[in-house]
Amino acid sequence: MIKLLKRIVTGFSFGAALLFLPIAAFGGENGLNSGDTSWMIVATALVMLMTPAGLALFYGGMSRSKNMLNTMAMSIVAYCVASVIWIMWGYSLAFGPDLSGIIGSSANFFMNGIGVKSISGSIPTYIFVMFQMTFAAITVALASGSVVGRMRFSSWILFVLLWLTFVYSPVAHWVWGGGWLSKLGVLDFAGGTVVHINAGVAGLILALFLGKRKGYGKTAMMPSSIALTATGAVLLWFGWFGFNAGSELAADGLSASAFLVTNTAAAIAGLTWMFVEQVISGKPTLLGLSSGAIAGLVAITPAAGFVNPVGALIIGIGAGIVGYLGATAIKNRLGYDDSLDAFGVHGLCGIWGALATGLFADPKIGGAAGLFYGNPKQLLIQLIAVIAVIVFNAIMTIIIIKIVSLLGSIRVSIADETEGLDSTAHGERAFEI
Repeated sequence: MIKLLKRIVTGFSFGAALLFLPIAAFGGENGLNSGDTSWMIVATALVMLMTPAGLALFYGGMSRSKNMLNTMAMSIVAYCVASVIWIMWGYSLAFGPDLSGIIGSSANFFMNGIGVKSISGSIPTYIFVMFQMTFAAITVALASGSVVGRMRFSSWILFVLLWLTFVYSPVAHWVWGGGWLSKLGVLDFAGGTVVHINAGVAGLILALFLGKRKGYGKTAMMPSSIALTATGAVLLWFGWFGFNAGSELAADGLSASAFLVTNTAAAIAGLTWMFVEQVISGKPTLLGLSSGAIAGLVAITPAAGFVNPVGALIIGIGAGIVGYLGATAIKNRLGYDDSLDAFGVHGLCGIWGALATGLFADPKIGGAAGLFYGNPKQLLIQLIAVIAVIVFNAIMTIIIIKIVSLLGSIRVSIADETEGLDSTAHGERAFEI
């Protein structure tokens, strides 16, 4: 009986080995890993969800009811434009062969040289291309929050095309594509400089150029639906797990760590914003709680693969405070009209997150050390990156705005702004009353 059982177990084990042999072979073929590939397909889908769903709802709910559809359309059309130009030339400019540390070459225009058997690390290159495209799309879409309700839709589309080509792609190459900031040693795990500082500064420049909304500071401009904004915030939070944990490009321990600290920073930032709001205004709002969570997600983005949970808590607390001040006191003091606080949340919290990475990077997590782990040089490198991106972005965004303006006024007419862009630009209404 015992011998029979041994034979059965041996036979079963051999059969199981044969059953899983093709999977094991696939995992090791040409460096391709099936687990990493599966995870990155999911992560890419999560990040895709962030722009035409999460951000569209988050921004749409905060805009006035007469501009809700236009606000959502700005995010959705940004995703569509990015999807097309990324495979045409954007990817190659960002991740193609390096040219003097400044830009990628034209080697991969229209996906030239990339096929179904091409591999980046342990995943198919096509997945890497798609993953990076979703980052480009949400970056420019974030900037729209500064100018909702007063920018021509056609001008926005042209701005997206030019900005992704001449601002986003070069900065992405500097940091992630083997460019000069990468060689300098900057730490940006998932987009503190590339995404959030980039988006925030572009939004601020656009807002300053377009000027304030009609009646700003005199007329109440109430959000159309805080419920939609909160729903969008949760969708963004959900998608952010793919954004940050996916940036490891593998299903491993570092990806899991990034997943954990992302959630931690978002949660504590939401609580911090709510607490500050309670102390100052006397009431915690759902809008504040939602905005705080987004601020925490922004700040942890560059640090997600480098800090431990304690560092994430500190970064999140700082983001809750910085985001609240950026959306209230700082904006009010300086007097600019950043409609949905794209600069206040993404720009300022992106700066905080990039610098905080240079403070709290734990060598036990991602191998890099920050100031508090004995490497003060890292903070200097982070500061150089922040300044470089701000200056380059500001100059190039101004040039692009000037180019777009040559084709006509970039701002809608007073009559259209008064009536609302949902009806004047799209012939639709968000609500039937």
